[in-house]
Amino acid sequence: MTVTTVTSSRTAAATGGTPALVVVAHGSRDPRALSTVRALLDRVRALRPALPVHLGHVELNEPLLPDTLAALGDAAAVLVPLLLGRGYHVKRDIPEMAAVSPARTRVAAPLGPHPLLVDALHARLTEAGWPTHPGPEHAVVLASAGSRDPESRADTARTAALLAARLGVPVVPAYASAAAPTVGEAIRALRARGHRHVAVASCFTAPGRFATQCAAAAPWITSSPLGTHPSMAHLLLHRYDEAVKTGSDLKSRAMATP
Repeated sequence: MTVTTVTSSRTAAATGGTPALVVVAHGSRDPRALSTVRALLDRVRALRPALPVHLGHVELNEPLLPDTLAALGDAAAVLVPLLLGRGYHVKRDIPEMAAVSPARTRVAAPLGPHPLLVDALHARLTEAGWPTHPGPEHAVVLASAGSRDPESRADTARTAALLAARLGVPVVPAYASAAAPTVGEAIRALRARGHRHVAVASCFTAPGRFATQCAAAAPWITSSPLGTHPSMAHLLLHRYDEAVKTGSDLKSRAMATP
């Protein structure tokens, strides 16, 4: 995973101090999404009390990311997308918002794919009734939002492969929009291959329209969105630490260059 460094024109030089963590959520009209994200950030703060943790949204909810960054002034911050793969928001929207802010920012990798994300997906499936010892009749559809970006689809496919290795059953990625197959199409394809028990794994960070839409298509069990699962909090901090280390390594190499 790459880490994007964005430095505003006002602050070209790095200074010392611990960068703040800014969790960047997409935003949703569903009020459950905002309350879920806030609860997740509380988990992050409990894990690392000394770390300043802030929230910013790409759209739909306050605080919006530009407002969060403006409030930080010229402080250093690592922006961790609360998004599960690469796509337009990660590759364009967030870096562009960061670039015009006064803060000294670094954009971390999105949350997926990663084994900690698979931990959360597996746990949510187990909570929904997934058996300890699935048989050949079992399979899973990994339901995600969808994107036209091929790298986003590649990340979802990689997450599906990691989950399949964990569960020992086929896991097919499917999408709520912008990509194929849909959840319904993936379910029908798996049933045609003889899988009578097809679960839907919700690869969504919080409740919302797409998560509800995908759950409605489930013929058997469907897991809850990832929400405040402990692995999600650990994963946010892991991406933060990766970005901080990358920045430190870059700074060290720059200082060592004659």
